[in-house]
Amino acid sequence: MHYVLRMVFGCLKLLEGRDTRSHKTRSTKDSSARHLAHETDGTVCRILTKAEGLMDADIPLELVFHLPVNYPSCLPGISVNSEYLTRAQCLAVKEKLLEQAKNLLSEPMVHELVLWIQENLRHILNHPEMGSGSGKCTSAASTTVDDGFWIILLHLDHMRAKTKYVKTVEKWASDLRLTGRLMFMGKIILILLQGDRNNIKEYLILQKTCKVDVDSSGKKCKEKMISVLFETKVQTEHKRFLAFEVKEYSSLDELQKEFETAGLKKLFSEFVLGLVK
Repeated sequence: MHYVLRMVFGCLKLLEGRDTRSHKTRSTKDSSARHLAHETDGTVCRILTKAEGLMDADIPLELVFHLPVNYPSCLPGISVNSEYLTRAQCLAVKEKLLEQAKNLLSEPMVHELVLWIQENLRHILNHPEMGSGSGKCTSAASTTVDDGFWIILLHLDHMRAKTKYVKTVEKWASDLRLTGRLMFMGKIILILLQGDRNNIKEYLILQKTCKVDVDSSGKKCKEKMISVLFETKVQTEHKRFLAFEVKEYSSLDELQKEFETAGLKKLFSEFVLGLVK
């Protein structure tokens, strides 16, 4: 890991030192840095890296730094993007990076900021309150309109290490205060979750980034064959589950009854019946 970071940060130091002899991308397993532009008003570079999020899951991050001509005597512009974080979380990360950058004025700081976010992302996500910085980052209401109590249905292709997989799903649901069902009916495997939408998003991050199963050779692997069948805000006709349970069904009729009891008859007909071959 330290060798990986030395390679990437060597590239960053070239960019921060305005060395324009090479515009090649240096990529590694964990991070890559790219010189996007060298303009009259400064330099732009993009960093692709990963940082530990909640529950030890690695979260891919795209960090874009705009280095003005008088950098590092003034702060760089920073943009944060990740398909695994909400917009509000990305803005919180950006604010924290800018706060940290203020402590590093007058010295090259991009590689230090990348190191810092790799070590502190988990803490930021545990305490995602927004600061009182620029107006673009303070209108939290406009970035959280999609929050609330939601329901999602996931389809898994298979589970090779079933016992371990089931225990992991149960733990994630418990830790994230999600209720619902892990359902087995023949070869059909469904995960029905209810809860705060941000917690559901966090569950999806864990599901896609953690090594939760094993491959055909018995080696630990990430879940690559999962699909979201539907996702919607909980409606008045939907039953709210009181707990997360693992259940096995002996017939399609029994599985259908579970959905009907939960007020999800239409969704069962539209999305689950098609899985039956």
